[in-house]
Amino acid sequence: MKYKLPLVVLATALALTATGCSSSTTATSTQDAGVSEKADAALAKIKGQVLSKGPNGEEPSPASVAELSEEDISKVKALGATAAIVMHYGGNDWANAQTAGLKSEFARLGIKVIATTDANFKPDKQVSDLETVMIQNPDVIVSIPTDPVATASAYKKAASTGAKLVFMDNVPQGLTAGKDYVSVVSADNFGNGVVSAHQMAKGLGGKGDIGVIFHEADFFVTKQRYQGFKETITKEYPGIKLIEEKGIAGPDFAGDAQSAANAMLSKHPNLAGIWAVWDVPAEGVMAAARAAGRTDLKIATQDLGKNVAIAMAKNELVVGLGAQVPFDQGVTEARLGALALLGKSTPAYVALSALPVDHSNVLEAWKQVYHEDAPKDLQDSYKK
Repeated sequence: MKYKLPLVVLATALALTATGCSSSTTATSTQDAGVSEKADAALAKIKGQVLSKGPNGEEPSPASVAELSEEDISKVKALGATAAIVMHYGGNDWANAQTAGLKSEFARLGIKVIATTDANFKPDKQVSDLETVMIQNPDVIVSIPTDPVATASAYKKAASTGAKLVFMDNVPQGLTAGKDYVSVVSADNFGNGVVSAHQMAKGLGGKGDIGVIFHEADFFVTKQRYQGFKETITKEYPGIKLIEEKGIAGPDFAGDAQSAANAMLSKHPNLAGIWAVWDVPAEGVMAAARAAGRTDLKIATQDLGKNVAIAMAKNELVVGLGAQVPFDQGVTEARLGALALLGKSTPAYVALSALPVDHSNVLEAWKQVYHEDAPKDLQDSYKK
């Protein structure tokens, strides 16, 4: 009998402890559910909207402004026009999709593509590319400047020949829409940053320390992504603390991001997540996480590249991203060039809305972004 009271007390204490743990777990689950509901509502709201302004503060116009009538198409075909595509760098999924969209639409409009160049993110190489292209006297040039200052004079010279310039994402310094160039076409990059912030918050359940790897360059669209992500995380999710930021300048963006992520993970062993400015740097973060045995790390980014898509399909590391629609952007750029050849006015800034992507819709999103079915290895990676 002398042990009865302690046993009762012990049983009561154990019951209270269990109840306390259950309440704590329930509270955490409720908090996580609340964060997910908040993020899902925000992501649903952003669909179809454009949050970005243009490089000079322009209000965005929709891609529909660039549609051509059958009469327009017949007139363009009769011109026998030519075009050149002058890229900042190529070989990744985004650049390939832009180029594919451009070439597809130029072919439909009877405009012959006579050159496609890749500057490997080097301004001096892009200036040289432009000079070489101009020898062929293209009627339309579609390009994305590597550096808005260093390339400006070369683009100004190209514009002076009468070539119709259409830009992707950014414009060189000192050039004026309607005078020196036709228009600039972009994704909603600020919106993509916002999307990736909500995806990160969902992945973390609304709490944890994170790092950011940004593009250390005077590049308008990557600055917008960074701004959109940082503002959204800071204002909307106070339980998530941004404790370190590192810039990368490339051209080895994956390698540079891996080094930056290695340093972050070493310095902050409890780091819960890392945001990367686009999919190629995100690949470097993935490599660092695997090397450190941090398969629990949450990564958010922009652009639906194949490697990050496979990670999402497997439910590994990458929790979500904001995707551009580069094929559609390329189509829009080609159409704007054609309208300019016909002497028709065009808006200074055209933007296409961000596409939220996570595990649940990665295969469907691939088809929307690239206008083709997801490749077999991506389909085979999908965990139901």
